[in-house]
Amino acid sequence: MSNNIVETVIGAVVIAIAAMFLFFAYRTADLAPGTGYELIAKFGTVNGVNVGADVRMSGIKIGSVTSTELESPSFLALVKLNIASSVQIPKDSSVRVLADGLLGDTFLSIEPGGDEANMNAGDVFRFAQGSVNLMDLVGQAIYSSGSGGDSK
Repeated sequence: MSNNIVETVIGAVVIAIAAMFLFFAYRTADLAPGTGYELIAKFGTVNGVNVGADVRMSGIKIGSVTSTELESPSFLALVKLNIASSVQIPKDSSVRVLADGLLGDTFLSIEPGGDEANMNAGDVFRFAQGSVNLMDLVGQAIYSSGSGGDSK
């Protein structure tokens, strides 16, 4: 009888520790929906950009990607961003897909423009640069470095 009580207490402690771990992971991963406003960007390609990816300005996280989908008539990648309400982005700003080094995470970087007016919720970036395919760049470098001229 005493074994059942000990096993029950140990099981309860394990479940409590697991619950605390999940709560800590949820808070640390910043998965909670943020308070802010939504902006939209349209890209030709967004390789590596997933829901939850960082949106940064000057290297500082100001938001995250909330959804990615394919726009039907144009076949562009439609990316929705949640931007912190404390950050105002000029209307002529641009957004591009970048990576932290060769093996780092992919994120969106916003380059602020100089316009006096700011973007509002639901606005679309006018300037968006998609991701660069690293394998295509390596292939171009290899094939363009071949000797094409006469060597005398």
